[in-house]
Amino acid sequence: MGSVGPLQIVVVAVVALILFGGRGKISSVMGDLAKGIKSFRKGLKDDEPAIEDGGETIDGTARRSKDTSAKG
Repeated sequence: MGSVGPLQIVVVAVVALILFGGRGKISSVMGDLAKGIKSFRKGLKDDEPAIEDGGETIDGTARRSKDTSAKG
């Protein structure tokens, strides 16, 4: 239970490389994530059809026309 296996060493090395390796790895990863989220939201907005309001008020009551030619 106290021994460290090769898989644990590899996992710790990968995490250390991501956190401390190179110049600004975490900031570049987070920047890429933010760009992905922004483009996803932009894609969602582009899919919605543009609805323009003409300023008309729609009456909710239906009017029936008197059609006498249909009877008969």
